[in-house]
Amino acid sequence: MSSSSSKYYYDEKAAERAVTFIERHITHVKGELAGTPFILEGWQKEEIIRPLFGYLHKETKVRKYNTAYIEIPRKNGKSNLCAAIALYMLFADGAYGNGREVVSAAGDRNQAGIVFDLARQMCLNDKVIASNCKIFRNSIVHEKSGSFYKAISADASTKHGFNCSGIIFDELHTQKNRELWDTLTTSQGSRLSPLCIAITTAGWDKNSICWEVHEYAIKVQKGIIKDEGFLPVIYAADAEDDFTKVSTWKKANPGYGTIVKKEYLKKEAEKAKSIVSYENTFRRLFLNQWTAQESKWLSDEQWMSCNLSPVDVETFRGKECYVGLDLASVRDVTALVFIFPNNDRLDVLPFFFMPKENAYIRSRRDGVDYLKWGEDPTTGMILTDGDVTDYDFLKEKIKELAEIFVIKSIAYDRWNASQTVIDLVAEGLPMSPFGQGFISMSAPTKQLETWILTKGINHGGNEVLRWMASNVQVQTDATENIKPSKKKSKEKIDGIVALVMAIGRYMNPGDDDSASKYESNNITFI
Repeated sequence: MSSSSSKYYYDEKAAERAVTFIERHITHVKGELAGTPFILEGWQKEEIIRPLFGYLHKETKVRKYNTAYIEIPRKNGKSNLCAAIALYMLFADGAYGNGREVVSAAGDRNQAGIVFDLARQMCLNDKVIASNCKIFRNSIVHEKSGSFYKAISADASTKHGFNCSGIIFDELHTQKNRELWDTLTTSQGSRLSPLCIAITTAGWDKNSICWEVHEYAIKVQKGIIKDEGFLPVIYAADAEDDFTKVSTWKKANPGYGTIVKKEYLKKEAEKAKSIVSYENTFRRLFLNQWTAQESKWLSDEQWMSCNLSPVDVETFRGKECYVGLDLASVRDVTALVFIFPNNDRLDVLPFFFMPKENAYIRSRRDGVDYLKWGEDPTTGMILTDGDVTDYDFLKEKIKELAEIFVIKSIAYDRWNASQTVIDLVAEGLPMSPFGQGFISMSAPTKQLETWILTKGINHGGNEVLRWMASNVQVQTDATENIKPSKKKSKEKIDGIVALVMAIGRYMNPGDDDSASKYESNNITFI
């Protein structure tokens, strides 16, 4: 339990009052424990509830803590705990007097509603609480004291009239900026003993309000900053801990073996070991480690396990295919990747185009031998004359291949559409715009991972594509969508991007980039 300075003392009755309220009046509402009393675990009592409500100022009797930052991995019961605390602040916390205003906030109303909906059902499950309040869709009102608890939207501009006594800020890492945090916390200024509880899993964006509060909490925890009103409670594995070990899981998850099922964590860890791009997700969500947005992709061993048989033009003459075209700038690499459905797998045939006079310079810069690749027909590397991309040659090559294969669709980056695309459309080729955002790219990227891990794809060991696969860094958003990131990848990945686009069009052959309007407005879907 947290220590206290000489100005504060621990009031056992005040602490036990909160514990008793929760365990006597609050029930579980979901899962195998639904309808049973919410009996707090030791860590919930000793590290959170008792310190928050038990430490008081010796003279004023005002609570010591007005802010708590609780960082805890997923599946440790944070939503239930938040709902229980919110109801205690509404119905039983004598520090507020009348006119209590308790709110649940989050990155959006739906997230805030998760905690509120649990609290609403908890009220309905207890006759004493239910008889002392009115329960509405988005609010719980205690008329006797003129108090309420509600879930609110993330629009900070509409929250300036609040006078919050209690705030539950769920998943702080999802906040796009600090506006809502500042608006709500400053609304508590006139309260004698306000309380703001931020409870969250770790995030990845280190330019965020969550990272700012996280860093502050660490400094308070270590004694670097002295803030007696701030309670930091952080459960996390250290960077050097082995994410595959049970000891690491226990260290980060206080509810391990009770709230968090052992088999569940074991299964997720196994997934992180087998799918490299999931490792960062596992570390962040289940070990509470702040990870970078970008993460390593597949290992070379996993990639090369899909070198199943040679791939060449003649093998697939007359066969149906889908194509991804990643057009380069005037001195860069253009990737044209064909995929052929072949019973229970896809075969991949890539082509690459680069100006010959620029190849030597690029070889020195990228650390690979483009000139040698250009001499080997198995690589698909074609060095065109001059020092800029020969788009006319590219168009003629695509038209030539269209005579050999039955091309169903050629996916291209709609934001990088050029005269080349216009000309190919005029030639009657099935050009199809394809977004580069998470909505369009995530599903085919994940599918490519799955096929590689299950040998559902055959790339024939193409050297250029192998090199590009080794360069890929995947970028992840807040809802675990992923995509290859050219910005984060240190070297060229154009062939992989083209491959993902081809797979995307194969997965959704009739989809004419309908997601583009959402991506252009920065809206992300799960």
